[in-house]
Amino acid sequence: TSAFSCEMAGLCLAAAALLVATVLSKYKKSPEQVGSQAVCLALGLWAAVCLISLSLFWGLALFSLSCLLMYTYLSEQEWLPVDQKAVLVTGSDCGLGHAICKHLDKMGFTVFAGVLNEQGSGAEELRRSCSSRLSVLQMDVTKPEQVKEAHSKVVEKVQDKGLWAVINNAGIFGFPADGELIPMNEYKQCMAVNFFGAVEVTKTFLPLLRRSKGRLVNISSMGAGVPMEKMASYSSTKAALTMFSSVMRQELSKWGVKVAVVQPGAFQTKITGTSDMWEMHEKKILEHLPREVLADYGEDYILTLKHFLAHLLDTASPDFSPLILDVQHALCAKHPAAFYSPGKRAFLWLCMASIFPTGLNDYLWKTNATKARHMPRALSLPNRNKAM
Repeated sequence: TSAFSCEMAGLCLAAAALLVATVLSKYKKSPEQVGSQAVCLALGLWAAVCLISLSLFWGLALFSLSCLLMYTYLSEQEWLPVDQKAVLVTGSDCGLGHAICKHLDKMGFTVFAGVLNEQGSGAEELRRSCSSRLSVLQMDVTKPEQVKEAHSKVVEKVQDKGLWAVINNAGIFGFPADGELIPMNEYKQCMAVNFFGAVEVTKTFLPLLRRSKGRLVNISSMGAGVPMEKMASYSSTKAALTMFSSVMRQELSKWGVKVAVVQPGAFQTKITGTSDMWEMHEKKILEHLPREVLADYGEDYILTLKHFLAHLLDTASPDFSPLILDVQHALCAKHPAAFYSPGKRAFLWLCMASIFPTGLNDYLWKTNATKARHMPRALSLPNRNKAM
């Protein structure tokens, strides 16, 4: 019996050693991980805990499961070489798109920066600060002729090298207001840029992506999955983009093209516009609202909407690095994730929106929203409150 036990112990230890070797071989191909000595030590200690505290069978079973999970995680971290792969980024004048272009250029990518104004300060800054591999392209994503012209220039430059990735980043935020107050042209403009523009760019450049078996990365929003007051126009367009991306992920898998959706939380970019633009939006709302609606909401309520926007900016993060690193992973990882959610509590809110009951989610969001909650004029009247 003792000889049999020794044999079993030897087999278990050999199996554990084989599992450790398999994980470490995967680790060597995975960049930016902790030191190999730390990995070896952690695996060794965990193996000892499993085999000492449990029976040989259950100890090895638990340890094997741990190694499988670590192997899967490391597989997702395995990096592909940049090799001057070509990437197109839309909405690169400023903000996230601008930062993404600079980062990818430093990594060695050939970057095509699509901008709304190729003579603007953002485009000039990219030309000045980036390498000669970066090209600035005039590309208003709502104008098919500009998208096609940009495609011709990309084809001319990459030739047989192909295009590795398209990053649909171009987007507008609009003015946050109750859905009833947002003018229809605001809904249409948001949809034209955030959704139809991304679809236009995707359809135009997909033949190049299919040829390279590359990547399609769409910058959506946490708002695509988390209902938030006063963001009906913006969040609806991002929800459409997220679903489009999910369908394309399934359809393009047979071509070897991988699709990733980035659903960031709040970051401090220029997408929200300036105070002058806020005043213009306020004026437009006041001028075009039906008299009955204006009477119910009241001018004072409408004039407080900009405070909600200011609160969003105050809580937004100035550090773009979490989002940029997720985009980098979507482009370079051998096995990219389907969804990324960079930003403070973005992943948490998206999980809660998917799992928690709707009523609980609504309550939690309201308590987390701005403390200074203004009510429409009609709901603030004492008589109206009693009637309701």
